[in-house]
Amino acid sequence: MKAIKVTGRIDSQGNLVLDEPIQGTTYLDQVRVIVLVPEQVEAEEVDVDDTPVEEIKASLRRALQQAKAGQTRPISELWDRIDAE
Repeated sequence: MKAIKVTGRIDSQGNLVLDEPIQGTTYLDQVRVIVLVPEQVEAEEVDVDDTPVEEIKASLRRALQQAKAGQTRPISELWDRIDAE
């Protein structure tokens, strides 16, 4: 068997509608279709440690500004804070 990867959607009548036609070959026999759909993420499955990208970028900008201003701490102090947690 040969695999062809395409994208599409399922309409309200349950029909598979491809985003683009499959070009190049005509298949007169039946084909097999496997439909992969994204799963709904339930509230309890959301990772509470998954920090939003914008928040990470803002934190990195602040850290860069602090480093440029000489507002740094010795690494030993940082390790002490990590061990305390």
